[in-house]
Order: sequence, then C-alpha cells, then structure tokens
Amino acid sequence: MLNRKSFVFFVLVLVAMLFVFAGCESPEEAEPEGDGSLQRVLDAGELVVVGSGGYPPFNYYGEDDPDTPIGFDVDTGKAIAERLGVDLVYETSDWDGLPDGLRAGRYDAILGSMADTEARREIVSFTIPYYYSGAQLIVREDSGIEGPDDVDGLDIGVITGETYVDDAIGLGANDVHYAEVNTILLEVLGGRIDGMITDRLVAIRGMDEIAGGEQLMLAGELIRTENVAIAFRQEDNELRERVSEILEELHADGTMTEISMEWHGTDITKP
Repeated sequence: MLNRKSFVFFVLVLVAMLFVFAGCESPEEAEPEGDGSLQRVLDAGELVVVGSGGYPPFNYYGEDDPDTPIGFDVDTGKAIAERLGVDLVYETSDWDGLPDGLRAGRYDAILGSMADTEARREIVSFTIPYYYSGAQLIVREDSGIEGPDDVDGLDIGVITGETYVDDAIGLGANDVHYAEVNTILLEVLGGRIDGMITDRLVAIRGMDEIAGGEQLMLAGELIRTENVAIAFRQEDNELRERVSEILEELHADGTMTEISMEWHGTDITKP
C-alpha cells in the first residue's frame, strides 16, 4: 500500500503526464506553421511591388504626373492590394536588378510584366499568369527584313534581363542591350541597329506614340508566346498563394478583362 507521500507523488506525476499528452497532437491534427509572409504584408498595411517604370503601357511614368507610375501592371497591383485590404506601393528600378532587389527584401513582389520561365524559377516563385504575351520583331519598313528568320548576324535591340535577349541570340542575331523600349525604337529608326524584339503590345504602343513610328512595322508572326506572372521570394509561399487566389477571383469576375480593355483595347488576360 502506498503511503501518503508516495500517493501524492504518484498523483503529481500522473497530472503532469496528462498535461504533456494533452498538448500533443497527432501529425494529422497538427496545423502546419506558416511562413509569416502574408501576415507581414497585412501588418504593414501595404503591398510593395516593383517594375522597371519604362515599359508602356504596362508600367511607366505619364506626362500628367511624371512622379507616379501608371499602366496595366500598376492597376493590376491596385486591384490585388484592395482585396488584400492594404495599400499598393509601386516602386521602379532597373529591370536586370529586380530579382536581386526582391531577394534582398526591398519589395514584396515583382509586378512588372515578368515572364514565368524555368530559369527564373530557380531564384523566384510565380503566381498563376495574369496575362499572356508574345515576342515580336520590329524593324524599319524599308529594311528588307520580312521576319525573324532574316535577322541572323544582324544587330537586334533588347531590354537587358528580359527573355527577348534569348530570342535574339536563338535567331543568330547580335543582341544589343538597352534600358528602355523607346530608346531602342529610336535606334531602329536612326538605322543604328537593324531591329528590336519585345512584347507585341508594347511594340504597337511604342510605334503609335513615338515620332516617326509610322516608318516601323511588325515583322512576321510572333516568335513565341509566354505566360506573365507575379514573382515572389521562394520562401514567401503564403503571400504568393493568397495573391494567386486573388488573381483567380479577378479573372473570374471580369476585373482583369476590364483592366486589359482600358489599357490595351483588347483582352490579353486569356491564353
């Protein structure tokens, strides 16, 4: 028979064990720990995204307010931020430095018409596409160049860091790098390079707006098509997944189509 001290000790041990087991959940019952990325944005009250700022009509600075970026990408970001319940902060930086800036934590995401590629997936992660695009060759009308097959050995302008660099190289052209679309179009007009490869809609917009643009033409069919998505740090899974969910909602309820029609006059949000 247990004496009083032994009995008390036994009871205390039993109670302690009950507390330990009560705090343990089976692997099926335990909830996975989040990465905190979504809560970070909610706590900050703002979603900070970045684009190049020189890519009309997607993200650029207009004449009415030269300090505020506008465009299709910017309005897409505003729609996402509204559904998150936070403000949008749209920053701009050189295109080729955006992934490093993202990974360094200066931004929450890259929302700047970045194509989802296998190479980029090695350093960032992507949402579902928010629009679909294609690579287009632009040349002078009097160049004699009829399509992509004619640029082998020629000088073709591209934006540094964009996927169009690979298109130029794949066609056997000399890839000549620049920072802005309009600068390249002026180089083509001036005969300093033979052509340019960029997004088809960007090319059409640039040709319509730049002086002398009527002397340029789209040469041949699209070189390829691509899915354009929003890039996040690879560890920010919660934030990326929530933004993908919001994009699905924006596609389903027609909001993305409305934004596209406003900026492009056509719907680029469907494959």
